[in-house]
Amino acid sequence: MMMAAKTVTPGAVSIMRSNPSPDSSADVPEIVVQVLDLKSTGSRNRFMFTANDGKMKLKGILPSNVESEILSGSIQNLGLIRILDYTLNDIPNKSDKYLVVNKCEAISPALEMEIRSDAGDLDSGILLKPKQENEATSDGKAKESGMLLMPKQEVENQAKAGAGVILKPKQETVAKSAAQIVHEQHRNMAPAARLAMTRRVHPLVSLNPYQGSWTIKVWVTSKGSMRTYRNARGEGCVFNVELTDEDGTQIQATMFNEAARKFYDKLEMGKVYYISRGTLKVANKQFKTVQNDYEMTLNENSEVEEASNEASFVPETKFNFVPIDMLGPHVNGKELVDVIGVVQSVSPTLSIRRKSNNDIIPKRDITIADETKKTVVVSLWNELATTVGQELLDSADQSPIVAIKSLKVGDFQGVSLSTLSRSLVKVNPETPEAKKLRSWFDSEGKDSSMDSVGSGTIASSRNGSRSMYSDRVFLSHFTSNPSLGEDKPAFFSVRGYVSFIKPDQTMWYRACKTCNKKVTEAIGSGYWCEGCQKNDEGCSLRYIMVVKVSDPSGEAWLSAFNEEAEHIIGCTADELNRLRSQENEENPYQLKLKQATWVPHLFRVSVAQNEYMSEKRQRITVRGVAPVDFAAESRFLLEEISKQKASQ
Repeated sequence: MMMAAKTVTPGAVSIMRSNPSPDSSADVPEIVVQVLDLKSTGSRNRFMFTANDGKMKLKGILPSNVESEILSGSIQNLGLIRILDYTLNDIPNKSDKYLVVNKCEAISPALEMEIRSDAGDLDSGILLKPKQENEATSDGKAKESGMLLMPKQEVENQAKAGAGVILKPKQETVAKSAAQIVHEQHRNMAPAARLAMTRRVHPLVSLNPYQGSWTIKVWVTSKGSMRTYRNARGEGCVFNVELTDEDGTQIQATMFNEAARKFYDKLEMGKVYYISRGTLKVANKQFKTVQNDYEMTLNENSEVEEASNEASFVPETKFNFVPIDMLGPHVNGKELVDVIGVVQSVSPTLSIRRKSNNDIIPKRDITIADETKKTVVVSLWNELATTVGQELLDSADQSPIVAIKSLKVGDFQGVSLSTLSRSLVKVNPETPEAKKLRSWFDSEGKDSSMDSVGSGTIASSRNGSRSMYSDRVFLSHFTSNPSLGEDKPAFFSVRGYVSFIKPDQTMWYRACKTCNKKVTEAIGSGYWCEGCQKNDEGCSLRYIMVVKVSDPSGEAWLSAFNEEAEHIIGCTADELNRLRSQENEENPYQLKLKQATWVPHLFRVSVAQNEYMSEKRQRITVRGVAPVDFAAESRFLLEEISKQKASQ
């Protein structure tokens, strides 16, 4: 007696391609496919296969929880499964997709043969053809090959009778389990391939510092440059790599000195390696670049062996973009961020002297904006300043789009971004986010009014990060606590008004155009910079001034330097100096200072103790200035009212 008819879902592969990521399993229609090429991946619990709907095929991987069904024979090669939940992932550098089955169930054991379509022979469009038709010439050979052949005429008669496509389950044969398949593969492999199959490969997600010996199979998806360092124990070298396993889990591995020299040339981008005898420790969140609680260290005794039989690839860089108006919670945080934006302006290259070793390094600032209509300054350092920075300067009039990975968020001017050695900048990337941003900018963004994100930093910053709304106090908090900041500088936020600016104070100093340090008049002509050790024909003026700030609790004198003073005065020191030199009845210099008073500001300040004439004095320094965003200020006040009500 023949079993009930079972068939694949016509066009099942096309159905999955049209909906690559269903919102839930309830959105998945009836999808039944035939399992082909079932084999182990070499890792525990994971099996690869090819989904066949009779017309199209799709490579994929089965969930780890079906291992018992595969080993018991419920799910077999040439059998049928119903896919209940799935996801289609992109294959880097290829136009095809990869099927990740999240949930499935067995429908039928192994069928006689692979299902193939032949529209010329059957009304139903499906014809069953033996995989080895030329070998199965007798009943004995058919049984020996593990399949029974139904005569073609019988299939045609059944199809014309209205039965559709009937797939006859295999009878009188013993199905091969996945364990048998793996054993046959192992027996027929070359020695090196058998070694790879026999070693126990651990997924990255299973590793921890307390584990014994382990072996991982990973792709090198990012490779840093070799860097040198100097500390109390001497000089050394170090480099990092990011490793990714077949499940997509990533981990950062670091090598020092002998290990760095041993493995730097051996580990190549996009290649697959077996790695063992490494150590793990809890990741330093300040420096980690991947989502993993642990980081790996390889020493000179670690083993790194290339898996030459595995296909290599350089995966596409994956970004996790943070909108510019949401950078506030990341200020001074330990995690790095990715951003995308339209370039608004590009500064010339500056030479900055590093305090640690007195080296001069190049820096270039770019200002970017996105659909939130907020802007932020990104500082490009070292080679990024001279290479990508110059490219952006040359094309600035075309408003290029930049996608930047691994940026540190600082509190300069409220919110600022800086590149690191591992940062990556892509100009005009071909991504959906970039195309969407370009469309917005061309249609409305280029004519929109943009505000600095520093003026809209909100109070919900993680770990008490420095924003214009964290640590809010009144000025009386400083004036009534003269010992505040005695041990170390304390940081606060204040909302107040600049009530007075002394017009006769020394408001600026002459600065070197290269390093911004103070210059002196040189003998003959020009200006001498002690830091750069050179003469220059000209110099720039930079603010160094004090202003009186008032709020409902009182008033205090605050020191302000160049960038913060420019926000307060509304012009550069050079421009204010030109106004000062104009002598007329209106006195534009005095008028400009008057216009800067009684304007509300949000101040981020530091409080420290300075010694002057053997007497300690409290010094309040402005670290950031932003105009009052009244909508954000209202939300902040409402939160404060709610907190007070809750505490009553």
